[in-house]
Amino acid sequence: MSRSVPTPAPVCKRVLAVLSRAPVWDEALIAAVTGAFGAVDHRGPLLPFEDAYYAAEMGGPLWRGWVSCRGLLDPARLPEWKHAARALEDEFRRDGNRIHNLDVGYLDADKLVLASFKRGPCKLYLGRDVWADMILGYSRGAFTPTPWAFPDFRDGRYDKTLGIIRDKLKAETRR
Repeated sequence: MSRSVPTPAPVCKRVLAVLSRAPVWDEALIAAVTGAFGAVDHRGPLLPFEDAYYAAEMGGPLWRGWVSCRGLLDPARLPEWKHAARALEDEFRRDGNRIHNLDVGYLDADKLVLASFKRGPCKLYLGRDVWADMILGYSRGAFTPTPWAFPDFRDGRYDKTLGIIRDKLKAETRR
């Protein structure tokens, strides 16, 4: 009979999916992200976000882009990162509304996971009111979206940026 042996967590890259009302990066936000999470080592393009989910709070049109932070981390820290991201969103509020939505998460060799304060049938509870939501898997050289992912994740528009971040993960892992 074979015995199950604990497997240590893989290291990961911290990433943020940034939803914003502006089609250009807010340099004050990038500075705040750097202060909270460390140096930004990649910034992808801001692309149109057509889903109306956030329109009532944030207005529109909306744009989503990705940043990653230098360094490899333990994914068990995801709840801590989610609370820090919420604090940053609060710093940038105008008239009580968010002008940036920061979906913090991690990318490891196999998947993209984002943190959420909202429960759901496919989300796993991590503690501190934070849920983990696996949005994309990665195998055989390609990202595969989950059925519950937003349409912009399903159409592949972020695959190039996430591929660049994944390459940074692999390069940092080899050091």
